[in-house]
Amino acid sequence: MTRLTDLDGETKIVAVIGWPVRHSLSPPMQNAALAELGLNWVYVPFEVSPTRLEVAVEGLRSLNLVGWNVTVPHKGAMADLVDELGDSARVLGAVNTVEVVRGVLYGHNTDGEGFLRALREQQEVIRGKRVALIGAGGSARSIAYAVANDGAAALTILNRTPGRAVEVAELVTRETGLQVRVEGLEAPEAGQVVQEAEIVIDATPVGMHPQTAVPPVVPPQWLHEGQCVCDLVYTPRDTTLLRAARQRGARTLDGTGMLVHQGAIALERWTNTAAPVEVMREALLGALAKRR
Repeated sequence: MTRLTDLDGETKIVAVIGWPVRHSLSPPMQNAALAELGLNWVYVPFEVSPTRLEVAVEGLRSLNLVGWNVTVPHKGAMADLVDELGDSARVLGAVNTVEVVRGVLYGHNTDGEGFLRALREQQEVIRGKRVALIGAGGSARSIAYAVANDGAAALTILNRTPGRAVEVAELVTRETGLQVRVEGLEAPEAGQVVQEAEIVIDATPVGMHPQTAVPPVVPPQWLHEGQCVCDLVYTPRDTTLLRAARQRGARTLDGTGMLVHQGAIALERWTNTAAPVEVMREALLGALAKRR
């Protein structure tokens, strides 16, 4: 593993920027991967205020960083600061990974593909399935687009305030051709939507630390055997929704899979090398255990 005393003039730097960023779990995960690959690289967190973002980006370019990850609240603004956008980043208007090639900044969004990789890892398939997606924030937006692109037979977005969900649905329909349905989470039709779905995805913060004892985002009686129920929350990994889903006989997927795989995709873009996913997962789980 590269230690601070090992850094030299050949050391390459990758980073994560956000405001705040001290909570990020990417540094232990990415540094473990870089060490496993035997690279003289280091991954560091940079806390950048929104008012200094543009200056910071030009500074990172000037310092010849290989690339960086982007976390809240900079994902949207970063899309306007890079030179080129990948397809997902262009459609979503959000960048979570920047790749620097000969001084040119390429912006990507790896969230949706990270989620799909986590599903595939558990032998879960989107194509031909009915999907119920709960929430309409940034993560939900990325996943809605990825799910539609991956061949979902039907996608319904459920949100407490349907207005924002309509915006996401219109975007996905326009870009993919899939007619996305929207329902209020408390509407009479919501229960039927969830019960008929083969994959249920909670992209809300309900159940996240420190509010871990709250009821599941949907009533447990809507869940059943044969479904795959996913929760993007990873603190804690085992949310009240996932516990309720298992009690009802459903398969479950926690939020660590998406976190690992979106980071792995970023690493692969920077290094042109397959990411050591299990090493990254072990480092992530170790960092989570320390926090507990």
